[in-house]
Amino acid sequence: MDSAKYNLMLLVVLLLLSVHGWKETQAQVHHVVGDDRGWDLASDIASWAAGRTFTVGDFLWFAYSDGVDKDKVVELRTKEEMESCDLANPILIFTQGIDKVSLPAQGHRYFASSNIESCKQGLKLPVEVKSKTAAAYYQSLHPLTTKNAAFLAQEPSALSSSTRICGSIIMLTCLIIFTVLLF
Repeated sequence: MDSAKYNLMLLVVLLLLSVHGWKETQAQVHHVVGDDRGWDLASDIASWAAGRTFTVGDFLWFAYSDGVDKDKVVELRTKEEMESCDLANPILIFTQGIDKVSLPAQGHRYFASSNIESCKQGLKLPVEVKSKTAAAYYQSLHPLTTKNAAFLAQEPSALSSSTRICGSIIMLTCLIIFTVLLF
């Protein structure tokens, strides 16, 4: 291979890496449950959750007053336990007043107030954790609004779907040009 072809191949590889990157990353979202009011009946948790997308890698932050009769958070096994406020066998009990809950896997999670009266009045949160691919598709159908905006982590930055498509087209074009020049 002569040096011109080698230099061209190196240039194409560097161009592909700079345009498309080593791998696609998504931002982690830190959802503060109930926004400024936190985990409280006055927050209207159902309205807060409406339209939000929870993705693998995101975090939930529960903020509440700690005390004997306060609304601590419990995680329940099933939707039925959450809906009926059956708090007898929780998976986890959060008691710190500010609790960070990671969402490491796709699936459903169910949270409720440890106070049965508050639970019956609606202080509960079903969470459907979506894969990054499913969440990106959902968000393309339902753009982010100020109502459902969340705090994005500083790093890594998320690529938009148009960036992914454009990057793929550029990569394909470069590979075609590269193949034509070599052969």
